[in-house]
Amino acid sequence: MHPTSVWQALAQRRYLLGSWPWRATGYLLGGVCVGAVTLVALLVLTLSGTVLAVVVVGLVLLVLAALCGIPVAAVERRRLRPMGAPPVPDAHVVPPVPGLWGWLRTRLLERATWRELAHAVLLACVVWPLEALLVLWVLVCPLAATATPVLFATVGGGRELRVVKLWTVTSYPGALGVMAVGLVCLAAAGYVLGVAAGARAALARAMLVREGPEVREVVRSRARLVDAFEAERRRIERDLHDGAQQRLVALSMALGLARLDAPAGPLADRLAAAQDEAGKALTELRELIHNIHPQVLADYGLEAAVQDAADRSPVPVAVAVDLPERLPEAVEAAAYFVVNEALANVAKHSGADRAWVHGGHRAGRLVLEIGDDGRGGADFAAGSGLVGLADRVAVLDGTLSLKAPAGGPTVLRMEIPCRCA
Repeated sequence: MHPTSVWQALAQRRYLLGSWPWRATGYLLGGVCVGAVTLVALLVLTLSGTVLAVVVVGLVLLVLAALCGIPVAAVERRRLRPMGAPPVPDAHVVPPVPGLWGWLRTRLLERATWRELAHAVLLACVVWPLEALLVLWVLVCPLAATATPVLFATVGGGRELRVVKLWTVTSYPGALGVMAVGLVCLAAAGYVLGVAAGARAALARAMLVREGPEVREVVRSRARLVDAFEAERRRIERDLHDGAQQRLVALSMALGLARLDAPAGPLADRLAAAQDEAGKALTELRELIHNIHPQVLADYGLEAAVQDAADRSPVPVAVAVDLPERLPEAVEAAAYFVVNEALANVAKHSGADRAWVHGGHRAGRLVLEIGDDGRGGADFAAGSGLVGLADRVAVLDGTLSLKAPAGGPTVLRMEIPCRCA
């Protein structure tokens, strides 16, 4: 599976062959641009406002300088998405009074506004110059060393070339040696830039999100509710399995014995009909129990439960799920019901000839993809039941995304951070 953040990507063997080195470089270069523009804006607004402070225009400029962190933070939140960082919600509240004055008063009294201003000042004065120097030395120097043979033949005229002010090359074998060093440094630069981009994204997230005790308590209580919900589902499943199901089985057997003892006629026919209804009720109850919490999930884990759901699907499903260890019960339950609902939608709405479930546990995350070759065009808002599943996955800090272009294929991707149990 593809890694979902730069930290996970760095642990992959094929990191340099993927897109992450380019994404990290682009993220850092984008930070240089955003930081430079922010610095110019802050300087212009602050200096102009200070000079013109004796008039109303100067005060307006100073207020704009104080609010400068808001658009910068909005840009940073968008820039974090390609880096695979968890979403950063907007910390601002809706103004209680409509209009410009209500909005302005609310923003100036919010802690989030001043925290974002501090982030903008740090970005403009410290972060972007460091990013520029890092990219210059870590990327440009190895690239220049790698191009030494070409530069030696053109700029140096095949006689002498000074490489990045460090080495003097006077022969083609020397130029090739410097090129080899440059290639090694360029490979190392990919990792250095990845680490720098990860640290830069972590810094932005730390400054734009501040979790107080109330937020942490909400997170903990949410986790407790999920665990309690799953425990209650298992209790209901056990009660139905050991109580109502056993009674229906006994009733069906009693009706069958009475049918054998009854003489042929209307009474035997009614007993046969009653036994048939009892059998149908037993089948429906077993299906209900399976949907509440399948026994195969509790006994054998998610991998076996996914295979069981695939076997029950009327559409052929190829399963490639690699889970060497058990996962937390809440994660297994959420993942199973996502797969089950997705396969049910495939059978009902997609018109697909085949479907697949791929995924596994990689770098601290459970990632599953459910796809089909049907007509596509699925939508969360179309009453497919996926909205409730997305909310359930979100409770576990996971994400549920859907790609369903017209004509297919449809791919539902679920990611939940977790550790093996």
